[in-house]
Amino acid sequence: MTETTTAKPGEPRSGGIARIVGASLIGTTVEWYDFFLYGSAAALVFNTLFFPNSDPLVGTLLAFMTYAIGFLARPIGGMVFGHYGDKIGRKKLLVLSLLMMGGATFAMGLLPTYGTIGVGAPILLTVLRLIQGFALGGEWGGAVLIVSEHGGDKHRGFWASWPQCGVPAGNLLATAVLALLASVQSEAAFLSWGWRIPFLLSGVLVVVGLWIRISVTESPVFLAAQAKAEADAAKGAKAEAPVIEVFRRSWREVLGAIGVRFGENISYYIVTSFLLVYVTTHLDLPKSTALNAVLIASAVHFVTIPLWGALSDRIGRRPVTLIGALGMAVWAFFFFSLVDTESFTVITLSVTAGLLLHGAMYGPQAAFISEMFDTKVRYSGASVGSQLASIVAGALAPIIAVELLRRYGSSTPIAVYLSAAAVITAITVVVIKETRGRDLTVSTTDASPEQQQEAPVASPHRV
Repeated sequence: MTETTTAKPGEPRSGGIARIVGASLIGTTVEWYDFFLYGSAAALVFNTLFFPNSDPLVGTLLAFMTYAIGFLARPIGGMVFGHYGDKIGRKKLLVLSLLMMGGATFAMGLLPTYGTIGVGAPILLTVLRLIQGFALGGEWGGAVLIVSEHGGDKHRGFWASWPQCGVPAGNLLATAVLALLASVQSEAAFLSWGWRIPFLLSGVLVVVGLWIRISVTESPVFLAAQAKAEADAAKGAKAEAPVIEVFRRSWREVLGAIGVRFGENISYYIVTSFLLVYVTTHLDLPKSTALNAVLIASAVHFVTIPLWGALSDRIGRRPVTLIGALGMAVWAFFFFSLVDTESFTVITLSVTAGLLLHGAMYGPQAAFISEMFDTKVRYSGASVGSQLASIVAGALAPIIAVELLRRYGSSTPIAVYLSAAAVITAITVVVIKETRGRDLTVSTTDASPEQQQEAPVASPHRV
């Protein structure tokens, strides 16, 4: 038996947890760089190059609709990647998702614009966005699970939060590249060819991420579950497809995952992507103001996410998530009033505070959702729950915010929308069970009643 499979439950799995975390972080950073690059370009470039002949807000709305299409593909990707990830392993699917995402983003950098081929340009852009969304739908579940299932029970919140850092790291990288180009190029040069550089750069990043990701070992928790499944099959037992089993037996957990992500997802895209529209279109400030504010705030976000994850190992996933959700529900009303000052310093502080509260929801989330599901359906359950939330939350957030701004000309309705979303997450967290300390090798469906009572939480701290 290999060393990887001999780790005791509750202890860090051998094979180098730091290497596993590093591989997941770099891979998710590349994928989120690709995904966020589109979001920033939708606010700054695509509305002009792919959706011309519209007023600024309508063009932006159309660009964000193609942005939302990527979210629609994410649950499909989550189901497909989840099914095969629960069948053949986490690692193979993570490599595939990285290749698909990077290829689609690189191709965007080569696209002709509306002025060159007409309506074919936005159609091709939409197809590539669908591929991006499909790939990202399988990325998140696999990346956080391979870390969660290697990392042991006591410090899972901390270790699993590192792949979450791929979000601010990817956004940081995408925003930094765009901000750099915007500062050294004229507006005409940026719109003519400069915007293509960040997309073509994705090809280099994918090669680096792929080289590192191939080196990781498969999850020992998955390998043990796979061996058990093969032994059961040899005895004549029939197993349902993981996705079907998730919806039959774990639908409450899927709803819980959706609720946990709801306020977090909406708040992130309002505070980052929509901010670019609000600052440039409504306040008529230079795009560099919003880009640099997000850049600084994302750096703070990156550093603090693991701290929130570590805190969830001490006091529980629910209390930390509640801090973020309730804090965001209140901060939503201060956020826009501070941005309206048009001061770069105040805008930066406002975005930073918003992302700090978002991090409280996002840091514990990887461990929280992973611990909701049994190993044999964990990839499917985590992916489906998180990506269904992306449709009703993140996909619609910029569209709803732009439409509210266009209709009312005020940020107040947007603040109400953001606050309500955070309250929904807070209510969900109050209702569902604490999961901190769960032994992922114990199945809550196959275990005895006594084991089921003990499996979810290994510590007395509860809310």
